[in-house]
Amino acid sequence: MNLNFELVNDLTGPGEAKSNLDLLARLFPDAVVDGAIDIDALRDLVGHDAASSTAEAFGLRWPGMADARRLSTLAATGTLLPKPEESVDWDRTRNIMIEGDNLEVLRLLRRGYTNKVDVIYIDPPYNTGNDFVYDDKRTTSQAEHETTAGQRDNEGVLQTGEGSDRAHDRKSGASKHTAWLSMMYPRLLVAHHLLRETGVIIVAIDDVEHARLKLLMDRVFGAENFIASVTWQGGRKNDAHFLSPSTDYMLIYVKDIGALADARWREPKPGVDSILAAGRKAWADSGQDEAAATKLMKRWWASLAMDDPRRASAHYDQVDGISGRPGVVYFGDNLRSPNPRPNLCYELLHPVTAKPVNMHPNGWVCEKSRMTQLVAEGRVKFGPDETTRPTFKRYLDETSTQTVLPVFYVDRRAASKRLDSLLGKGVFPFPKDENVIARWVELVTQSNPNALVLDFFAGSGTTGHAVMALNAADGGSRRYILVQLDEPVDKDGYDTIADITRERLRRAGKQIASKQTSDAEDIDTGFRSYRLASSNVKAWDGTADQLNLLEAVDNLVAGRTTDDLLIEMMLRLGVDLTTPLEMREVVGSTLYNLGGTLFAYFGTGITVGRANEVAKALVAWRDEEPGDADTTVVVRDTGFIDSAAKLNFAAALEQAGFTTLRSI
Repeated sequence: MNLNFELVNDLTGPGEAKSNLDLLARLFPDAVVDGAIDIDALRDLVGHDAASSTAEAFGLRWPGMADARRLSTLAATGTLLPKPEESVDWDRTRNIMIEGDNLEVLRLLRRGYTNKVDVIYIDPPYNTGNDFVYDDKRTTSQAEHETTAGQRDNEGVLQTGEGSDRAHDRKSGASKHTAWLSMMYPRLLVAHHLLRETGVIIVAIDDVEHARLKLLMDRVFGAENFIASVTWQGGRKNDAHFLSPSTDYMLIYVKDIGALADARWREPKPGVDSILAAGRKAWADSGQDEAAATKLMKRWWASLAMDDPRRASAHYDQVDGISGRPGVVYFGDNLRSPNPRPNLCYELLHPVTAKPVNMHPNGWVCEKSRMTQLVAEGRVKFGPDETTRPTFKRYLDETSTQTVLPVFYVDRRAASKRLDSLLGKGVFPFPKDENVIARWVELVTQSNPNALVLDFFAGSGTTGHAVMALNAADGGSRRYILVQLDEPVDKDGYDTIADITRERLRRAGKQIASKQTSDAEDIDTGFRSYRLASSNVKAWDGTADQLNLLEAVDNLVAGRTTDDLLIEMMLRLGVDLTTPLEMREVVGSTLYNLGGTLFAYFGTGITVGRANEVAKALVAWRDEEPGDADTTVVVRDTGFIDSAAKLNFAAALEQAGFTTLRSI
């Protein structure tokens, strides 16, 4: 047992530079010497596919790309402070809302949520000129960037626009897109870690950055994992000079297309029940006459509004008669073989004329025995005579799902009106539509009722609203993690966009819960609120108070609580923030139990006697529900009064079978 314990802050996690180096050393030990990578040796080991550093390569490049990539590999240095007073149903909810810069938050979440997220939906800034507020504190100056981008020569003269330093030249140059790409790149790299192998990411964007985002996503997720660029038509602007600028896109990628080889993305056809009911009514109103019922059915279709979503099934316009399934709606599908095959070419006799019906040169879709069975079951629709080629009756109730087209229309004004009704007029302009997000989340997760959904550009909280609505619709247990920057807003009652996010989640949750029936499944409409902050552990800076040994014994930030320390410990150790937690008071401080596999005690001034009491309490609690998993104990690094107390504590736990001790 290590007397000094292993410091939690010294650990590394997936995707961090140190972990990447360790992984490379395990794969290619000859290429890592004394903690440094031998690039030439690595190139030799991977063979001819390794490009030289000077080789021309295809793909997206921009000044500052390497710096942006390195940002994704940095270990998180901050923490999340729990805010139960801002939350709803803190003790039971598994939803999470975090306020703060999303890059640092993603790095904090990486250890606990790598390969855990089912779907990521984000609606990042579109880089239209007034929506870009992220600053990752790049180390290059504006002039240095312009030199790297080729806008300045070696003497520092600006080469854009008649040799002057005019601000609008810099704004209209490549730096606008470069800054946006350098903001997006590290966030997407970390997000890639968080997705499950079967995970899906959906990124909303408009025309300004669509082309560059597509190339960036190809680089991060792999072009082979691209699914679609979905077009969302959201309205019409008749004052447009050329075309109506009302189109958004959703770029959809999967993490590993191979892991989804058996997946089939389908959604229910809109209004199936009402269409089937219309068919039954037509059959009854026609006096059970097949031809008359079909005419009534076609008349019903014609009566629907042109934007009625049921029109996607308008080809189901025939009503079956007594030869098949009376009153059931169907459409006449093709019976021809897609390819010519001799065994599919045979005579099919018309039931009235007894003559062979018109056959496609390729032959029929099935062998003669199967065709005979279909005719007997009434599944084949013959024409008035043998000159009309027969069709297959494909019933609507047998094909109630459909593939999804990558183009759709939903007027965006409807979402704005609903949010105005929920929060008040104009609180948050141009919100995304919670119904649209719910539709795509349900589709790409194949209706997984336990999906974990992440949105790290949360805005007004539309994604969280969508997840709760989905759960209310089908009794699911989906959960969300939202991240929103504390961007200031000038709205009555709200200081930041994050304030709006939290309030929408509160009101949407209450609204959804109020509409649940008494016998409905209990759904999670709460959320835990956290705020990004600096670490609870003081950084060494050599100031006077730290040089005073008596003052420096306690290395924790003043005002932070043991609950704060617990969250930082969970983040550093990669523990899910919603892991079940129990607490007991032990000799003046809280003993935390996370699922029976991790205990934490952050008391101070621990003497030998108190150490023995804490150790006994730990052993007793663990033994109440013994398990096979290794149990970790974390203590406050400066919590013991002297080394004897720490040694006594460690020895007692080692004797009781605890194998992993850490400190924070």
